[in-house]
Amino acid sequence: MSTYSSAVQTTNRITGSRKWWALATVLLTMFFSSMDQTVVSTAMPTIIGDLKGFSLYAWVFSAYMMASSITVPIYGKLSDVFGRKPFYLFGLTVFGIGSAISGQSHTMMELILARAFQGIGAGAMMSMPRATVGDIFDPKERGRWMGVMGAVFGVSSIIGPSLGGWITDTFSWRWVFYINLPFALLAILGVLFTLPKVRAEHRVKVDWLGSVLLVIGLLPILLGFTWAGSKYAWTSPVEIILFAGGALFLVIFLIWERRAEDALLSPTLFKNRIFSMSLILGVLVGMAMFGSLMFLPVYVQGVVGLNAQDSGWVMAPMMLSFIVGSIVSGQVMTRTGRYRVLAWVSGAIIVVGSILLNQMNLYTHWSTVVINMIVLGLGIGSLMPLLNVAVQNAFPYSMMGTVNSTQQFVSSLSGVIASPIFGSILDKSFSAKFKQSLPTDLHSLSSQLSNINPQSLLTVQAQKAIAVKFAPYGSVGQALYRQLLHTIKLSLTFGIQHLFAVGLIFAILCFIGTFFLPETKLKSKEYFEEKN
Repeated sequence: MSTYSSAVQTTNRITGSRKWWALATVLLTMFFSSMDQTVVSTAMPTIIGDLKGFSLYAWVFSAYMMASSITVPIYGKLSDVFGRKPFYLFGLTVFGIGSAISGQSHTMMELILARAFQGIGAGAMMSMPRATVGDIFDPKERGRWMGVMGAVFGVSSIIGPSLGGWITDTFSWRWVFYINLPFALLAILGVLFTLPKVRAEHRVKVDWLGSVLLVIGLLPILLGFTWAGSKYAWTSPVEIILFAGGALFLVIFLIWERRAEDALLSPTLFKNRIFSMSLILGVLVGMAMFGSLMFLPVYVQGVVGLNAQDSGWVMAPMMLSFIVGSIVSGQVMTRTGRYRVLAWVSGAIIVVGSILLNQMNLYTHWSTVVINMIVLGLGIGSLMPLLNVAVQNAFPYSMMGTVNSTQQFVSSLSGVIASPIFGSILDKSFSAKFKQSLPTDLHSLSSQLSNINPQSLLTVQAQKAIAVKFAPYGSVGQALYRQLLHTIKLSLTFGIQHLFAVGLIFAILCFIGTFFLPETKLKSKEYFEEKN
């Protein structure tokens, strides 16, 4: 092993028996990095209670997502030049240190800063695994293994919530961060012994100015989307300044990239139709997925009436179907060397799943929710790895890290942007329907009910807090309370249906877009011999 790890190569390619150890390292990294998000989500109510920071709740996730999203393209570009190994090691080390600091946090602000630091390392862990699979397998073989990677993501998403709850209840919420440390150490050892050292064949100038401009441009825009609709109105001066300032620096970034000798994000990439169309489809399928699934737990708990634990089990079948879709899609691509017809079928399934979600109402049973989610999961699971393989196949092997990280970067941004947009849609739709549907007998209490939001039914504590306001009115108050609950459920259903409708629009656009995705036969061994 030591002989292999000390050898210097001019490419990132991994061959021989070492590739299976490298693949195991990749899958391990993906498993614990993706599980980290769901584990932390489960522990957040306890963390908020301990650190007294409900108003900063969203920033625990936003800080992590922003830091990881911004660094993805930087890691991807540099890894094509200097190899995956140093950036993999750097990312794992920073992620581990960030996890340790997060577990030691004593205030919400400390936790947010630690999560941002952790996110800097996570950027490498988001971009390196898919690129490393590309170093091991040619595009035709890669379809099968991209499906396996999708399966690992799905399994971690299923295990994560239960594991997070068990760790929090049995030990402490701090251990949901500490649990990352042994996994990170194993991954570091795997990277040290299986990934090659790479030395560029020619002198390369790193586009540091482009990296700085990209960060300065993206940060205010991501802050704007995070705060919009909650902390500030979309049209407030703060939001306008954030969006306008970010856009200005992104324009400067694009101008610089056209002139840079070795650009971080070369505009010439977008001249490739497979690349540009895959990015568009990735955004559309991401928005369709977020529009349909981001607030589905709110519907399952608030309207269907399941508790948090049971709603987690209702969500699990969708991830299982996501796994099945990923594996089947990968096998079809590997056996046929084609992907365009598969993209059409996947897009059609996503539309069908979105239509089924749009049929759900106030009286939908949880079993119907499960069936609808399974259909949507199959479509999304089969399309997402397909887009990644298509993009990697469209460029020479020497550019794989750059194109892969750019695709991952755009996908990450769609998640950051979708959250506040769909949250704003739900809030406005809920509020409008609530005011319209509130029974006349409850109008006198409208001032006391002004702070009710779509989350009001998600916990027993929240329901009891509302019920207290009706206790002084005796049996009449209880009847009014039941009317109020019905109004909230009706309004919540109305708001969620608006999200499903928006998700369906994106699903239809995604299906139409698959017909514009060009196809080139997936390459085999010749892929690694291609030059720029």
